[in-house]
Amino acid sequence: MIPRLSHHLSFPSPKSASPEGIVAYGGDLSPSRIMLAYRNGIFPWYSAGDPILWWSPDPRLILELEDFKLHRSLRKKISHFEIRFDSAFSAVIRACAQISRRKQAGSWILPEMIEAYETLHALGYAHSVEAYQNGELVGGLYGVSVGAVFCGESMFAKVSDASKVAFAVLVDHLREWGYRFIDCQVPTPHLKSLGAIEVSREAFLEKLASCSDDNVSVEGWR
Repeated sequence: MIPRLSHHLSFPSPKSASPEGIVAYGGDLSPSRIMLAYRNGIFPWYSAGDPILWWSPDPRLILELEDFKLHRSLRKKISHFEIRFDSAFSAVIRACAQISRRKQAGSWILPEMIEAYETLHALGYAHSVEAYQNGELVGGLYGVSVGAVFCGESMFAKVSDASKVAFAVLVDHLREWGYRFIDCQVPTPHLKSLGAIEVSREAFLEKLASCSDDNVSVEGWR
């Protein structure tokens, strides 16, 4: 049985997740609950009409910042874009919600999720990276900072390679700011091609615990 969350601010151990990776359902999307989830290696992910589902998949995809593969073809594209940080969070998350994806009907980035992450952004926990061309937002990504870990959530591109360039620039800055790794959550061929690897849930939780309380520079985001 998958446990249902009560009004108490707590989660079951992620090690008790179902074979699919579901830890619990229900609860709310308050900032305190979402951040508690991230600090415990859990994140919300659900579709319209479903209860809030809280996940901790096994295996987990992570990117060690030093293992990032900046392919020559992508390196040449960096100068084609202007990259900014936290300049258009709401526009980025809404664009991620609207982008059509193969084998996916609709979006899990529902209106209540957008509102919740906008609140996290206002509180300084959620961040965005934007790619511009000629002053127009053409790609980007967003995620959540937990200590020295950046938890990537979603990305979009209206122009080829826009989100990839935003990601590459982000990796470079995360290194500079003292971050340790990126939590990519669910394995994808694209992220694996950039150097991300699958690790067990247990290994991920150990890595997260070792640096979730680390202090990193936040001036760069500002």
